[in-house]
Amino acid sequence: MIEVRNLKKTYDVKRRDGLFKSHREKVEAVKDISMRIEAGQIVGLLGINGAGKTTTIKMLTTLIEPTAGSYSFDGLDAIAHPTEVKKQINMIAGGERMIYWRLTAYENLWYYGQLYGIENVILKQRIEKLLKLVGLEDKANIPVETFSKGMKQRLQIARGMINDPKYIFLDEPTIGLDAVVTQELHEEIMNLAKKQEKGILLTSHYLSEVEQLCDYIYLVNNGELIVEGTKRKLTDFVFLRNQYAFSTKGMDEGIYLKLKNHIGFVDKDADVSFEGGKTLITSKVELSSKLAEFALDEKLTINELHKMEPSLEQAVIKLSKEMQKEKMA
Repeated sequence: MIEVRNLKKTYDVKRRDGLFKSHREKVEAVKDISMRIEAGQIVGLLGINGAGKTTTIKMLTTLIEPTAGSYSFDGLDAIAHPTEVKKQINMIAGGERMIYWRLTAYENLWYYGQLYGIENVILKQRIEKLLKLVGLEDKANIPVETFSKGMKQRLQIARGMINDPKYIFLDEPTIGLDAVVTQELHEEIMNLAKKQEKGILLTSHYLSEVEQLCDYIYLVNNGELIVEGTKRKLTDFVFLRNQYAFSTKGMDEGIYLKLKNHIGFVDKDADVSFEGGKTLITSKVELSSKLAEFALDEKLTINELHKMEPSLEQAVIKLSKEMQKEKMA
């Protein structure tokens, strides 16, 4: 398990005060972030207005040291033992970085395997296995510069697995890819976590991707953790209300008015409307059983009783707008 405790990063930056003058000031890129990533778990790191997630990943991958706080990998202090940590982790970035175009797929993997000091016999076997895993076994000896974007990204996954890491950091892994290739990569990511028990930290601007893949999500802004939890917990935190669609056989204006009155006794602040032959309800109260009771008392046949969940994207957009208003106030 990766355990991050009160991680902070402060930079000393130079600011200009005109043409000839400048001053130095402290900038807190990460103020206080704690998180956990367990084996077999896909964790999302979302940053509203780009607030510190890149710096966080750089610290977790031992590229920069934190100003304060600590983090460990399976109990190993990452700050005291960065070399040992590097053996347990790898990173897969989106786009076409971190691979050499003039080398073949096989040569790319051989080069990175040598950097990790993997024995030649083991490395040869691992490369063959990884190329087959990502569907590039027939392209092993072809220069990468001839590959499509999807093929390059599949090679990125193979490269990120070359040292058989326990933990993988995915930074915008599907950026610029079409829908078909994206779905294939999603399946590979799920396979890495659920079948191979890899712990994964994912950053993405595609909120539907985070919603689809992640077991747990951390939402940060201005270097601080705002909220954490499952997708359901995050949307509940933002909206604090339940939304329902309800309809019965023969529902008309009369039934709607009775229902509205019935709901008013339970939640006088509920928002109730009648649209397209169904009643739409927004309430802070859990109303599923009350709606069923109403249909039973009125001897009505329920056509639809559906609790609607807002998407993660809706929640993040709403939260972003609220924070922007607070900043301008």
